[in-house]
Amino acid sequence: MKLKRIESPYLANEAGNYGEFGGAWIPEMLQPNIDNLRECYLQIIETESFQKAFFHLLKTYVGRPSPLTFAGRLSERYGAKIYLKREDLNHTGSHKVNNTIGQILLAKQLGKQRIIAETGAGQHGVATATVCALMGLQCIVYMGETDIKRQAPNVARMRMLGAEVRPAMCGNRTLKDATNEALRDWISNPEDTYYLIGSVVGPHPYPEMVALFQSVVSDEIRSQLAEAEGRELPDYVLACVGGGSNAAGAFYHFLNDTSVQLIGVEAAGLGVDSGETAATITTGEVGVLHGSKSYVMQDHDGQVVEPYSISAGLDYPGIGPLHAHLHASQRGRFVHATDQQALDAAFLLTELEGIIPAIESAHALAALEQLRFSQNDIVVVNLSGRGDKDMEAYMAELEIRLKK
Repeated sequence: MKLKRIESPYLANEAGNYGEFGGAWIPEMLQPNIDNLRECYLQIIETESFQKAFFHLLKTYVGRPSPLTFAGRLSERYGAKIYLKREDLNHTGSHKVNNTIGQILLAKQLGKQRIIAETGAGQHGVATATVCALMGLQCIVYMGETDIKRQAPNVARMRMLGAEVRPAMCGNRTLKDATNEALRDWISNPEDTYYLIGSVVGPHPYPEMVALFQSVVSDEIRSQLAEAEGRELPDYVLACVGGGSNAAGAFYHFLNDTSVQLIGVEAAGLGVDSGETAATITTGEVGVLHGSKSYVMQDHDGQVVEPYSISAGLDYPGIGPLHAHLHASQRGRFVHATDQQALDAAFLLTELEGIIPAIESAHALAALEQLRFSQNDIVVVNLSGRGDKDMEAYMAELEIRLKK
C-alpha cells in the first residue's frame, strides 16, 4: 500500500492556493513552524519507512479497510444502488483517526513531544488523544465549553486516554473558538509543540496534508466498487462538510473523474435564512479564517458570524479551501440540511439498516431526499462516524416522536 498523491487542477499548487483560495495567512511567530512543515512533510511521508508504518497502523490498529456496505432497504426507498462507506467502524468511531495516525507519525519525525488539537464533536479530540497515548506524547485538546457539555461521552474518553481537555470560553464556545485557543497556544509554544489540525482547514500545507491522509477513503472505495459492481467509479459521492476532511477524503481520488458527481452537505441548522445556521457556502463570503482564505460566515464589517448546528462537528463558520474551490469551479455541488432533516435521516437509516450514524453523517444522508436518481445509479455515502456520542440528542428526538 502507498499514499497515492494525485495531480489535479482542483488541488493546491506549490504555494498552497486552490484557485483564489488557500494560502498561509499566519502570524510571523508561526512562520518558521509552517515553513519547516511545508518543506519537510512530503519528504517524510514519501519515505518507505513512513508509508510502511502508516499502513501497518491503519490495518492493525484502525481496522482498515473499512467496509463498503450495500444498503438494500435504503436503495429500495431512493431508487438507486446506495453504498455506505463505513468510517464509523474505525477504531475511535470515525474517519478522524486516519489523519491523526499520519500526523502523529509526522510529529514524531519532527521531534515534537507536545501535541495540541482542536475539536468540536470530540471525534478528532478522541482520535488525537488515542494516538498520543499510543506514542507516549503529551496531549492537550481545546474544546468549546458548549461542546464539552453536549459531547460529554467523548470528553470522558479523551480524559481517560490521558489528554487534558481545555475549555474555550469565548464566542459561542464551539469549534471556531477551540481553534482560536489552539492557535494561541501554538504561537506561545512554537518550539516543542505540534498542532495536529483535524480538518482540511488552516494554513498551507495543512489542507493538502489532511486531504492526503484521508484519501485512503476514496482509494478504498474505488477498489471496493470494482469488486462489488465491476466498475471503480460511482455516479455520486455524498459527504457532510464542516471544515470538510471526510468529504475531502471521499472525493480525493474522484476529483479528475468528472462523471462522478461530488455532493457536499452543509449544516443548515434552523434554516439558511434563520440566522442560526452553519451553511458557509450558502451564506458566507470570501475571507480569511484560521490561516486560510476561503468562504467565511461574516458580517458587513468582516467580523465572523457565530454559526449554529445541532452537530458539533459541523458547527464551523468556514470551510476548507479545497471545497471553496470545488464550489467556485463547479466541480462540486454543495447543498444543505437542517437539524430536523438530519435527525429524520438518522432515524431512517437506523430503522432501515440497523446503523445509528453520527449526526454529522446524518446530514449527508439527508441529501438523498434532495437528489433524484436513476435505478442503476451507484451512490456512495461516506458514513463518517457512529452515533454513540449523539445519543442525548437522539433520545430527546425519540421522546418527541413517542409522544406523537
